[in-house]
Amino acid sequence: MSTDADVVVVGGGVAGLMAATYTARHDFETLVFDTGESILRRNAHLENVPGFPAGINARLWLDLLVEQATEAGATIIEAEVTSVTDTERDVFRVETDDEVVTAKWVVLASKNDVSYLDVEGVGVIDRGKDYVDVDERGRTGVEGLFAAGRLAEKPHQAAVCAGHGAEVAVTLLEDAEVGFYHDWVAPEGYFTGRGRDVPPGCEEIDEAEWVRREQQSLEAMRERLATPDLERPEQHPSVVEEE
Repeated sequence: MSTDADVVVVGGGVAGLMAATYTARHDFETLVFDTGESILRRNAHLENVPGFPAGINARLWLDLLVEQATEAGATIIEAEVTSVTDTERDVFRVETDDEVVTAKWVVLASKNDVSYLDVEGVGVIDRGKDYVDVDERGRTGVEGLFAAGRLAEKPHQAAVCAGHGAEVAVTLLEDAEVGFYHDWVAPEGYFTGRGRDVPPGCEEIDEAEWVRREQQSLEAMRERLATPDLERPEQHPSVVEEE
């Protein structure tokens, strides 16, 4: 049975975007459904994330993750998922108010919301908030269905959820038997100079390409960080603010 996408990610927060980046870079057609309500948008200043010793604006960092997933080939769709069901042909059906798509794999990354989930065999843990029961690699009890980040009971830390999203995506790729995704760019000859094939997910680049990529990377970061994002962080919905 044909599908509309290889992978659907429910949730456009840190875990979901990192999962989408990895699957899309491996040429899996990846759709991300995002309501635009990531809890990061409430963060006044994000600290303890790799590479930013003085922290970074949380909304800017989230926007960078969106850009990264998009550059990798993922499609971001602004919509709320209302239903995830499975079919008799090992295909998942994902619905929003406006469309229905099918996918072979689904990654649930919607924080603590599982109201849309209607798949038999998935364990849901109620600890005041709902979590999806997964194994150590993010697999649920249903083949092809994963959970990442807070929904999988990971700590409420951006770095942890980002790493778990990546790990879940790598697990998905391993289960799909498409070759382990190494995510490693090596200098020319690193593998071939030792008589080895370049492993799946890796590549070798010569010095000219290395310089080009380094310059492109530096220019992108200068551009993104040159103008600070002074958009006010969102307040918790329960807080009544004085006008």
